[in-house]
Order: sequence, then C-alpha cells, then structure tokens
Amino acid sequence: MRQIAPNLHQISPNLAVSPLSTVPSPPPSLKSLSPPSPSPPPVWAVIQRFRNNIRVIVEWTVQIDQQAAELLRKNEKASRRRRLEASKLQTTMMQTVEAADKEKQKHNSTRMEAFVRLAKLETANADLAKSLATVQWNLEQEVNHVAELRQQVELKEVNHEELRRKISDTHQIEISLKSDTSALEGRNGIDIQGIPWERLNFTRDKYREVRLKQYKNYESLGRPRQDLEKECLQVEKVKSFYDFNYNTRLVKSTIVHFQLRNLLWATSKHDVYLMQNFSVMHWNSLHRRGTEVLNVAKPIVPTEKGPGLLARPLSRVQISTMAVKENLLVAGGFQGELICKHMKQPGVAFCSKLTTDENAITNAVDIFRNPTGSMRVMTANNDAQVRVFDIEKFACLNRFSFEWSVNNTSVSPDGKLLAVLGDSADCLIADAQSGKAVGELKGHLDYCFSSAWHPDGRILATGNQDTTCRLWDIRNLSESLAVLKGRMGAIRAIKFTSNGRFMAMAEPADFVHVIDTQSGYAKGQEIDLFGEIAGISFSPDSEALFVGVADRTYGSVLEFNKRHYNPYQEIVF
Repeated sequence: MRQIAPNLHQISPNLAVSPLSTVPSPPPSLKSLSPPSPSPPPVWAVIQRFRNNIRVIVEWTVQIDQQAAELLRKNEKASRRRRLEASKLQTTMMQTVEAADKEKQKHNSTRMEAFVRLAKLETANADLAKSLATVQWNLEQEVNHVAELRQQVELKEVNHEELRRKISDTHQIEISLKSDTSALEGRNGIDIQGIPWERLNFTRDKYREVRLKQYKNYESLGRPRQDLEKECLQVEKVKSFYDFNYNTRLVKSTIVHFQLRNLLWATSKHDVYLMQNFSVMHWNSLHRRGTEVLNVAKPIVPTEKGPGLLARPLSRVQISTMAVKENLLVAGGFQGELICKHMKQPGVAFCSKLTTDENAITNAVDIFRNPTGSMRVMTANNDAQVRVFDIEKFACLNRFSFEWSVNNTSVSPDGKLLAVLGDSADCLIADAQSGKAVGELKGHLDYCFSSAWHPDGRILATGNQDTTCRLWDIRNLSESLAVLKGRMGAIRAIKFTSNGRFMAMAEPADFVHVIDTQSGYAKGQEIDLFGEIAGISFSPDSEALFVGVADRTYGSVLEFNKRHYNPYQEIVF
C-alpha cells in the first residue's frame, strides 16, 4: 500500500495520505463544518457541505479501487510469467537428470565392459608369460648351442687365418724375390729400385738428364733468386756415408698433399712405419714382412673416455702427416683430424677433429718431452693454430695463434724453444710453454715446410720452397750459419741422426742429401732415385736411413745402412 500513496497525490492534490496509514486525511471541506462562531449554521448549508464531502470521498475511493485493480493485474501477470519460467526450469532440470541417468548407465556399462576386457587381458597375459618362459628357456638352450658353434667357428677362423698368413708370407717371399732388390743385386748392376732400364727407351743417365730439365719446382712467392746461388755453401760430394742395403715393394708409401712429406718413421734399424693409402703399415726389414697397424678407412672409435675429453669417432681419414716415438703413433688428417694410438694397446686411444674450418688440414705433428719430462703432442694446422696435448688424458693444454697458416713446428731437445714455420718467408722462434715469439729468422724467399733441431740444441735447420735449407745458430739469429741448396726442388723433409753426425734433407722427388755436420756441412752424399719422396727417417741408433718412395709402379721403401770404416776391408777391396 505504500506504493499507492504517490499515485493518490497525483489524483487529487487536495488529498493527503499519512505515512503511517493507508486512510487519507479528511478533505479541507470537512474542516469547515466546525462552527466558526457560537451561532449555528443553516441546515441546508450543512447538508450541502456533507454532500460535497461524500462526493469527494466517493471519488477518492473509486480512484483507490482503480489503482488497486491495476496493481492486481500487474501482479497476476508477473506471477504467471514466474510460473511459466519455473515450469520451463523444472522441465529443463528433468531433462538434465534424465540425461545424467543415461550417461551414468552408459558409464556403468562401459566400466563393466572394461572390467571384462581387463579380466580377459590378465588371463591372456598369464598365458603369454607361461609361453614366454618356455620360449626363453628354449632360447637359452639355442644361445648356448650357438656359443659352442661360435667357438668352433672362431677356432677354425684362427686356423684359417694362420694358414692364410703362411700362404701370404710365402706369396710375399715369392714377390719379394721377383720385385725387391738387395745390396748384392745393386752391386751387380741391377737398379736399386728394380726399374728395368734395359726394357725402356731411356737409359738411367739419359732419363736423369731429361728429368732435371723438365722438373718445375713449386713456388708460392715469385721472389727473384738470382743471388741465391752465391749465398749457398758449396758442398763436396763424397761417395757414400750410407750404403744401399735393400729395396722392398711389398709396402708402398703414398702421399695425400704434395707439400707434406713427413709420412715415414723408423723406430729401430729394422722397424719402420709408413702411410700406404688408408693404412699405417709396419715394415720389418729383418723378417721382410709388412703388417697393417691402423686402418683409417673404417670407422675409428676412441677408447679413452672422460669428462671434458673432446674425442669423437672418425672414418675415412686421409692422413697428411704422422710421427711415431716411444710406442706412440700420432697422425694428422686432411680435414684437421688428430689420431693417437698406443702401439702396445689395441684400438685407438684418442681421435677427434681439431677444428671445423674448411681448410684446416693438420700439416705437422710432433711428439716431445717438456722441461719436466712429461710427454706432449703438438699439432700445426692451416687455421694458424698450434695446439699442445697431454698424452695421459689427451686434454688440450695450450693453444698458440699466429698470423699465418702453420706448416711445421719442432721443439728443441730441452723442450724450451719452439720453431714455427708457415706461409711466410720468415720463421719464428717461440717459447714452448707460452707460445710467445722470442726471435725471428729472416733469409728464406718462400714458404717453409720442414725443420729439425741438432741434438745439441744449438743448431736449427729449416727447409724452404726456395730449394734451400738454412742452418741457424740459436745464439745468433741475425743471419743464417750456412745455406745448403737442393738439386732441383724444395726441401720438404729434414732429419738429424741421434748423435748429430749427419743431417738428411729430402727434396719433393728424386734426391735425398746426407750432410756431414762435422765437416761444417761442407761434405755430403747425394742419393739419386726416381719418384716422389714421402718421407725420410734415421733409425734411433743412426745405423739405418729409410726413404719412402711414392710411385704407382715403383713405390717402395729404400733402406740404407751406415758405412763403417774398416782398414782391412778397404785393403781387400
């Protein structure tokens, strides 16, 4: 009823509704019925006033009834709408409940089916376990049988391998008798390399003359060399410091880079290691037998493993340089590889790729002892880096950077100094521990590719593409001590004997020079042969000199023995 009161004000401004009651206050006309004065009013006036009040009350009552009726209609309409919404909601709830019941029934049915399937699977699993146990027992029996058969096969293979080795040895001996050349045959006029000059259109002397005229030495820098002859020491040629002893074609040296010729190493006067295609071969001159030590065509997996060790498998490595010393074989590859193998242990101890540069060939490797006596491995690469490795864990201990590609390094006998040669006419003398340059060697006209220290540690020899070998006194690096010239090409390899008496230097092809150091490098022997020279090496006792010849037809290993002066023998002959 409190909502009707504002509407009543709109109907009659003369009517007022009390906030505490729904009954309106009497109209003003009713208040005028009270006598204004003690004198009574006329009857007709009172009746007229009463009639007016009654009419106003009736009109007011009618308006209230109309408003109440309108409010009831609105309430009934809202009530019908609510009942309709409630009916719809009830219908929706019933449908939802029915759907939930159906889903529950479906879930229960699916659950029951899953239980049934699980039971079937458990039964099948039990049957399968029984079958598996039976099969496993049968398999164990078969494995034992196969193991027995394998043992029998391995035993037969060992017997077959022994038989094949005997056949191979017999075959090698037969081939050796046909193609190899002995010292006696050489003294009887047979060519030391077994070249049948009598069946060719040239004599040996004639071919040598043609060869000297046609051979063109490779040069990286076209510097003028007209004054080089004047600077070179005139070496007196003597008959022989080392006499020819044997030439074998059972093993053949090969090279992969025309500038790198350090692919042959002797560990005794009867044992020499060389590179032949993808194999490192061991030649024993005493037993006349060649044995494969390492095959780099197959995948190589390092045996040494440890935290921080950057070892990785390799395959089909083209070996560009190698060194063998103190039962350790170290080889460098054409793509920057490094391989280390202990000769008395199976497998390869360490192998990895030192750098990812496209032109990162490993140009040289060296095995040396530092001042404390620890053995180290040094590598020189085309990426202008020199790396030093520890052979215990093969960790990279030092890395020295230079301004040009490093072609060769050699450490002094005391392990303190390092000779660094590369794509520069100048060579460096550096501290072997820090890599800091302490001296510079100037005089060569082209790039250097070989170096060697005299055992006393005072003389360093460097070989260059300008066809010379320069000797440097480490106490005075301002100028070279002497300059020795090759016959027709660059000096690609240099070696000293362990006693320092002789120095051998090899050209790319045909010539090896053996120089007598006690004569002031003024006397030398020239070994004349035909073919590319893969490497040279003196035996540790200085009694033998080995030369590797890389040639498709006449590739071989030449052995020369040191001549000992015997007065009685001289008188007899």
